[in-house]
Amino acid sequence: MTTEAASVPRRRLWLTALSIIAVAVASGAAAWWTLQPHKPAFVEYPMTVATDIPTAIATAPDGTAWFSIDFSDAIGVVRNGKVERLSKGSRNAEPLGLGADAAGNAWLADPPAVAIQRVAPNGEIRSFPLGTPIARLGRLTVAPDGAVWFAESTAFSITRLKDGELKRHEISMVRGAPFGVAAAPDGSVWATLQTGNSLVRIAADGTMTEFEVPSRGASPTDVAVDPSGTVWFLEFRANRIGRFRDGKFGEIDVPLERAALSGLAAAPDGSVWFGMLRGAALGRVRDGHVKTFRLPRDNARPFSVDVDRTGNVWYTDIGGWVGMLPAAEAAR
Repeated sequence: MTTEAASVPRRRLWLTALSIIAVAVASGAAAWWTLQPHKPAFVEYPMTVATDIPTAIATAPDGTAWFSIDFSDAIGVVRNGKVERLSKGSRNAEPLGLGADAAGNAWLADPPAVAIQRVAPNGEIRSFPLGTPIARLGRLTVAPDGAVWFAESTAFSITRLKDGELKRHEISMVRGAPFGVAAAPDGSVWATLQTGNSLVRIAADGTMTEFEVPSRGASPTDVAVDPSGTVWFLEFRANRIGRFRDGKFGEIDVPLERAALSGLAAAPDGSVWFGMLRGAALGRVRDGHVKTFRLPRDNARPFSVDVDRTGNVWYTDIGGWVGMLPAAEAAR
């Protein structure tokens, strides 16, 4: 494949990332921008195949980092300090949903296969068909009870897969465009509706409650729940980090204009991490303050983030890298 041809899927993923949201202008609370005299020491791993585009990332309990690869027939994993590619037999296209369970298996939302796939640490794959003609899938998470939850736009649903059975929780707004999904400590699941401009809570008994985001047209995308149960979400076009706690919304501005926020994860210490596609940086919200961590390359494009149990912050860079900010650096 030529360099020019290889750039085509990268441009496609970039356009996909930017098309997640709708145009919005909104006002919000002020945030603090912390200057960074210290240059963080990242650990980065280049792709072993030049055309590979790492997209979603999820860490297993043992610290293994799984990542999906766009326009490839493989899934990636970083373990023992090395990048491995495990063949999955079919080509990926916009593999945005990925999670890891307590046993170390990776769960992948696979739109071309119209299925959810489980990849064992040894590479063994089991597929769970969705039973629909086509699939457009968003993010995916694995709940503490082992259930796999994912955003299924083509079924207008936030869907649960457990013990091989699918249960769809259909949203009331057909044009809601579900995208982000996160499991909370109390057994509930939260999701974002992009064009619906709302958060949705699915209680343990299946009851669904919708909460409209105050900023009109904010188009929330990624969502995460921290250990205290606070819900965090990205407002891509409003360029803000949203918060929902005790029935009240809050917003924190990201001072870098048009940062193209993408990827969100809550750390064990309660801090929240996100990527800035146009900023070549990771961002952290802690105690109401925003701090940026500039990535080693000016052309870096961080697309997804996750934080492992020990506080290491992992990310994918669609330019062809998987990286990690060690816990000691992340805590600075």
